[in-house]
Amino acid sequence: MPLNCSSLVTQFPFIQTTRRLLNPHHVKFHSSSSLFSFQHITICNQYKNKTSHLVSLSKFDTNYSVSSSIMEEEEQHESLTLDKSLEAKYSKELDVAVRAVQMACFLCQKVQENFISKSNNQVHSKDDNSPVTVADWSVQATVSWLLSESFGSKNVSIVAEEDVQSLSKAEAAGLLEAVVKTVNNCLAEAPRFGLQGPLIPLGTSEVLEAISRCNSNGGPKGRFWALDPVDGTLGFVRGDQYAVALSLIENGEPVVGVIGCPNYPMRKEWLSYHHRYHRIISKLTPPTSESWDKGCVMYARRGSGEAWIQPLIQGNKKLVWPNSARPVNVSSIENPALATFCEPVERSNSSHSFTAGLAHSVGVRKQPLRVYSMVKYAAIARGDAEIFMKFARSGYKEKIWDHAAGAVIIEEAGGVVTDAGGRPLDFSRGIYIEGLDRGIIACAGAKLHEKIIRAVDASWDSSSL
Repeated sequence: MPLNCSSLVTQFPFIQTTRRLLNPHHVKFHSSSSLFSFQHITICNQYKNKTSHLVSLSKFDTNYSVSSSIMEEEEQHESLTLDKSLEAKYSKELDVAVRAVQMACFLCQKVQENFISKSNNQVHSKDDNSPVTVADWSVQATVSWLLSESFGSKNVSIVAEEDVQSLSKAEAAGLLEAVVKTVNNCLAEAPRFGLQGPLIPLGTSEVLEAISRCNSNGGPKGRFWALDPVDGTLGFVRGDQYAVALSLIENGEPVVGVIGCPNYPMRKEWLSYHHRYHRIISKLTPPTSESWDKGCVMYARRGSGEAWIQPLIQGNKKLVWPNSARPVNVSSIENPALATFCEPVERSNSSHSFTAGLAHSVGVRKQPLRVYSMVKYAAIARGDAEIFMKFARSGYKEKIWDHAAGAVIIEEAGGVVTDAGGRPLDFSRGIYIEGLDRGIIACAGAKLHEKIIRAVDASWDSSSL
């Protein structure tokens, strides 16, 4: 979402007198306000006037006539004042997170082009046989470095998926070299994204340090970031859907969520096609330079009641906040017969047969939308789907980085995310979502969610999960 820009001038009055210092080449990123211009403030104020999600006017007595523009302005000012402290609390974190994810998506696009255009041996298997690529380690190093530079390494704790063990082995020297090169190529572009890159390229030890810095175990106290550098690596390798997910968790609750979806099509109907078909059609009908064909970042801040989507920056363009951002809202569909439900592509950690039976029992008639990664959360937040169900097979444990960012975004867009017992997901007990009741259910609204919960209760005893 565009941040609470109307309050930035009062919080940081030096904005008006130091515009000549706002060049990211000259100033390190110490405050989100340092990246704002008067144009940014104007854009954000326009959004606040156009959207009804910011602060409900029902808090005030609106029985009197609202024809007076003066009364409207006073009411808006009072509303924004009440919300200002909450908005300011995570404004810098949200700003940095969105920019870092934009950079991570830029990195992934470059790496994925190599996977698609030529064969390579940069896909490796982890101990659990899941794939990992140059992009996974490179994004983790890049985001870790950016967060540490923006907030101070002593103030940054990160839970992330990848470690440096396999990357540090002697036989992985070529892979490590590719990671270091990819990281430095990406960080060199930092000024385009409104962030400060390193003065000189990072060395091998610095890249390894950035990756290994993501060694937090999470927990119920304090704050930490949860990062999935490439969520849906199999989709990434195949040229299909994948996501970069980053969330800030404070005292066990996600408070900021950002999801980058580089291949997310802006036309809803393309979601049901394998991405290679979309690439073919795109070549036959190339988009104009001004069109937004695919690729986005969705983001939200806990308690704001709003979620936003902005396009990825293309070519050599610069990220000008809020980068054509617009609000997203979940679908208003409550009838299961009209709803679309999402589920994972792979059967290895989710039961397609159970979700199919469950969907049928509740009245869902459409074919499931099977997409890789947290793109499923993005689809619900944008109103392209209404239900996400995942019931893991016995022994599989859900990880917090696979759900934290998506949960914040859907909930702030108006949806509901719980376990199958209707309880909020618990992100306070380490890297796993412990105490999960059967599975995870995300819905566009409370009524639809209640119907799915009831159907799970009715069907569960006969399942073989």
